[in-house]
Amino acid sequence: MVDDAHDLLRYESVGPIRVITLNDPDKLNPMTDALHEALTDVWVKVMRDREVRAVVLTGAGRAFSAGGDVPGFLACVEDLDHRRSNMRTARLLVDHILGCHVPVIAAVNGPAVGLGCSIAVSCDIVLMSEKAYLADTHVNVGLVAGDGGVVTWPFMMSLLKAKEYLFTGERIPAATAVELGLANRVVPHDKLLDEAMALAEKLAGQPAQALQETKRSLNLHLQHAALKVLPYALSTESESFSSPEVAERARAFAARSSNGKG
Repeated sequence: MVDDAHDLLRYESVGPIRVITLNDPDKLNPMTDALHEALTDVWVKVMRDREVRAVVLTGAGRAFSAGGDVPGFLACVEDLDHRRSNMRTARLLVDHILGCHVPVIAAVNGPAVGLGCSIAVSCDIVLMSEKAYLADTHVNVGLVAGDGGVVTWPFMMSLLKAKEYLFTGERIPAATAVELGLANRVVPHDKLLDEAMALAEKLAGQPAQALQETKRSLNLHLQHAALKVLPYALSTESESFSSPEVAERARAFAARSSNGKG
């Protein structure tokens, strides 16, 4: 059943499983301010749900999430209060995903870029379509990669590899993501959601307290890292919105948008 048919975020109950779908497929599920806030808030709903035993997080259409959108980027460049609010929401989102008491399975159905990549890799189990890829492109647009990858990636692959992909913003195809440790396995595209649901059902059948406390114990590593790293990383990401490189890109984005090319 559909519990919440929010325009940008679908929340469905399938027995003890909750399916959360980023739902702006025509635009590749960009992380607009509205979606960013809705996705942050939905974890509070999950954590208050006494019947939930597992969550599947996916995207509608061809993408998991294309990451930040141009209007949100420009707003962060031009408005300090908006930027601070955005950074607070980013911190809450990471905290909520890592702190969710039940296992969260990311069914990455297509590109997961920027914040979309950070969200996917913050989940407990990551299944990727053969058509999907990960990319953290913060540095490419002049921003500090502050909203997740700097926390989680060093726990999943070597620090050298984490630096390479965060410094360059290169795409990480699904098979490479598995080799690096950023994903669990690659799944045929048309089987992705079925396999994610089957795994969620298996986890939902495990003894709840044992599974949840095992997850909590494991995620303490990430949560402790987040406490140390995120305040600095997000603060410097916020500062980077004022850099000359970002100002130049903002002008280019605004010009493209005014010409109907954005």
